[in-house]
Amino acid sequence: MRRRLKTALRWLVFAVAAFVLNFPVLATLVTSLKTNAEISSNPGLWVFKPTLENYAAVLTVSDRLNIFAYLQNSLVAALIGSIVPIVLCFPMAYAIARREYGQRLFFPLVINLRALPLIIFAIPLYMMYRSLGLLDTQLGLGLILAVVNLPLALLVLVNAINDVPLELEEAARMDGAKLGSVLFRIIVPVCRPALLTVFIFGFITAWNEFLFGLMLTTRDAVPMTVGASFFFASGGGGVQWGVAAAVIVVAALPPMLLGMLMYRRIGGSMMAGAIKG
Repeated sequence: MRRRLKTALRWLVFAVAAFVLNFPVLATLVTSLKTNAEISSNPGLWVFKPTLENYAAVLTVSDRLNIFAYLQNSLVAALIGSIVPIVLCFPMAYAIARREYGQRLFFPLVINLRALPLIIFAIPLYMMYRSLGLLDTQLGLGLILAVVNLPLALLVLVNAINDVPLELEEAARMDGAKLGSVLFRIIVPVCRPALLTVFIFGFITAWNEFLFGLMLTTRDAVPMTVGASFFFASGGGGVQWGVAAAVIVVAALPPMLLGMLMYRRIGGSMMAGAIKG
């Protein structure tokens, strides 16, 4: 009896914590299923007459609003912002972990860049992009998002390579394997969970970035985070809360689904090496 009571209390605490933590998500989802009249008369979490008209309004393409273009811009920029750091940081991480190049200066300098507020880079970055013709382009937005993700990518990959037993490389070199073979046939397969983690976190960070999307794009490369704000008053006469909630739900779906599908692998890679030795 006492054991059942403890189990029930644990589930009760879990349910309350889950509800509190996910309350903003639930409130947004419920609001997206209400009409404007019901939102005014019923602000609670219960929907009396669910409707999809808010989603229909969001998915309707007009001259000023095109959610599919915003989603495409975010997808391209997020892929650039998550793949480029892996390509750049993997060889750097190997040099730092195995050859100890830049351990005292370069590595801490790159990691500490993430601690700086991004607004510091706003003015020089805008002027540089204007001179290079990268303003309002998917490539330009993706490149700055890649820079934002560099510190985390380098940190995770250095730790992952440090956890790879050196004996594996020594055995491969004794068999005549060169550096390229060691990297792609030994280090990459062993570090695959870390590489996946870097990609997922980088993609989510790049997708959710708002500052650089607002500052560096105007029309052709507007990301979803910025484009979503255009729907808030799309009907005129103040904020359309139902449409605003619907577009927020649509904008949050890609990173949320990616995180839900890959959370087991993320957890495993983050715990890798925690009990080493």
